[in-house]
Amino acid sequence: MIAIVLSDMRFYAHHGCFAEEQEIGAYFSVDVTIDAPEHQEAIMSDRLEDALNYQEVYNVVAREMRVASHLLEHIAGRIIKGLKYSFPKTGRIKVCVSKLNPPLGGEVGASRVVLISK
Repeated sequence: MIAIVLSDMRFYAHHGCFAEEQEIGAYFSVDVTIDAPEHQEAIMSDRLEDALNYQEVYNVVAREMRVASHLLEHIAGRIIKGLKYSFPKTGRIKVCVSKLNPPLGGEVGASRVVLISK
């Protein structure tokens, strides 16, 4: 089994439940792991066309990060839906969306949601 991982993709976005979060924005980090059994051939062929296109994966994530949401869960769900649509032959997809330095009344490095598709 082969899995493709893009980690710590950084975005400045306007997600959050409060008007201030939506107006001011914050930094977010996204990790994506995609089980890609249909791309096993790339191991032996060393050909880009046999591999999952990392740039296209990033583009799906970036597109979804531009759409404002209240909840991290909603963002992660949209990312999985977009990836499943763009790469229908992939297996399980794991998405981790982190809001860096969330406004929780104390020092917190990140709040994080992890979703794993079937």
